[in-house]
Amino acid sequence: MTLRFGIYPGGVLGDEQGIVHPVRPDEPDRISEALDALQGDAATLSVRAYRSFAATAVPLPPAPADPTAYLRRGRTLDLVLQFREPSGALDGWPEFVREAVRAGGPDLASVQICEEPNADLPVLDGSTPNVLTALVEGVVAAKQEARALGSDLEVGFNAVPTFDPADTFWSDLGALADDRFRQSLDYVGLDFFPDVFRPVAAGQLADAVTAVLTAFRRDDLPRAGIPGSVPIRVCENGWPTGPGRSEQRQSAVLETVVRTVDALAADLNIDGYSFFSLRDADSGAEGLFHGFGLLRDDYTPKAAFDTYRRLIEELR
Repeated sequence: MTLRFGIYPGGVLGDEQGIVHPVRPDEPDRISEALDALQGDAATLSVRAYRSFAATAVPLPPAPADPTAYLRRGRTLDLVLQFREPSGALDGWPEFVREAVRAGGPDLASVQICEEPNADLPVLDGSTPNVLTALVEGVVAAKQEARALGSDLEVGFNAVPTFDPADTFWSDLGALADDRFRQSLDYVGLDFFPDVFRPVAAGQLADAVTAVLTAFRRDDLPRAGIPGSVPIRVCENGWPTGPGRSEQRQSAVLETVVRTVDALAADLNIDGYSFFSLRDADSGAEGLFHGFGLLRDDYTPKAAFDTYRRLIEELR
């Protein structure tokens, strides 16, 4: 199986406390230049973007502000629609999803409903009441709209690895999901960051990646009644530089993770990989969340930039 590659090109991201804003604003021309270099001769590259719904509160800022500016040379949009309504009420949510599908047009290749609905952190949808119902209804609404438009849009959702045996997310989803949901589901995404939040020895990284992806396919998805025929894809993966975290190590981690994902693709039905993210929020900061980029905040490349470019060229 050939992987489809992508990247999040914005500077805004979230940490355990809330939104992290970049110290330098987005520069669309420089971002486009970097995306061109990463894409090389590949026919396409997925551009990941985030939009949020909240009827009674201020939604999270769109990130990046205008992803369509980067959709040249056959690049397509991977759009994440977050459910951030504090009350958990679904009023307006299905129509928000449908409108996003309509507005995306032919450049919209995939829509992810909710962002990490099993992660209870302030900027993630797992902290929003009624998120499972929003997930199911959002997937159904997106696919219904795509079918009405005659579009081959891929509709899915994502999650983070489950390490708590008492966690009921997948079984709860399985109890709530119905045939409409399962027949609308084109993929399930996994966001994971090995050796970032839990240290992993360099020699054990490939085994750790294999274990997480295998457990996701063999243990988690079956509990929700999601069959092996539904592809999984890595929607967010990265490794931040900073104090004690070298750019050379970032490059090595990226190479190990991508090659491991590629080696597992046929057996586990993995169809894509997207890196998080293109550039740092703040290369001079000490925080863990500020240095995820392949580029520094001034758009100069780290070693991992060329590593990802080379992997895309080889494995696409």
